[in-house]
Amino acid sequence: MHNGKRIVKAVIPAAGFGTRMLPATKAVPKEMLPVAGKPLIQYAVEEAAASRIEIVILVVRNHNKSLIQSHFARDQELESFLGERRLSASIELMRNLAELVDLRYVEQKNPLGLAHAISCARSLVGDEPFAVLLPDVIMVSEKPATSQLMWAREQYGGSVVAVREVEPQDVGRFGIVRAKHPTVPPSSSAIRLAGLVEKPAVDEAPSRLGVFGRYLLEPVIWSAIAQTHAGAGGEVQLTDALNLLCETEPLFGFRFEGQHYDAGDRIGYLKANIELSLQSSELRQPLLRYLSGIHA
Repeated sequence: MHNGKRIVKAVIPAAGFGTRMLPATKAVPKEMLPVAGKPLIQYAVEEAAASRIEIVILVVRNHNKSLIQSHFARDQELESFLGERRLSASIELMRNLAELVDLRYVEQKNPLGLAHAISCARSLVGDEPFAVLLPDVIMVSEKPATSQLMWAREQYGGSVVAVREVEPQDVGRFGIVRAKHPTVPPSSSAIRLAGLVEKPAVDEAPSRLGVFGRYLLEPVIWSAIAQTHAGAGGEVQLTDALNLLCETEPLFGFRFEGQHYDAGDRIGYLKANIELSLQSSELRQPLLRYLSGIHA
């Protein structure tokens, strides 16, 4: 049993250019695009809050900061406007946003990869273990995905990444993990990792287990990031840092339960909108009626 420090801080990187979603993301950060009526980033912040995270550090570009900040801040003018129209449920929604969790902002001047984005938050994270949630992956589960990883960390110790089996045709879209022991029983939820490969060809992939945008990292990750060389486009990749880390430290892949939606490209974004709207009691019936009437 692992009795390390409880994780109370999370980092959410939100400083990319959202190139796969242009032109929608030219003026609006990708993280602010709505999915079933809520901006993407709100799902990640809510998951962190539901996992008993106390401080969420958003890594932003200066250009994005004000929009994201104003989304989570109190807006007295809006609240009094809603009050005059007796829209108390909407007021409640707006107030809850500001009270979800203690939000801090840190700037990433240039988009130099995920590991670099995370290291921008180092001064606020300090030497504590922390969670990383990528906001373009939406997780829907009874027990929040980040909470599931926390349980795994308590059982096994070390750093933990969320993994799940992917279809052969999707292997080239993910970071794929290599298990320490070549035969992993399908029933085992936690797998000790020997390494990761970023977007391999299907016949060169070490497994079919892909990494899904949720990480719990021990503070030793900072020295791994510091020793990681920039790869293509000058970017410092988290995959490379994790490869270094697992040479000397325990790193586990944890098969999480629940649904995931990759809203980071156009088709994934459309699927997330449709499927999450179908989970809404308000939208489900009218949307089903509409969809059944479409003749493609």
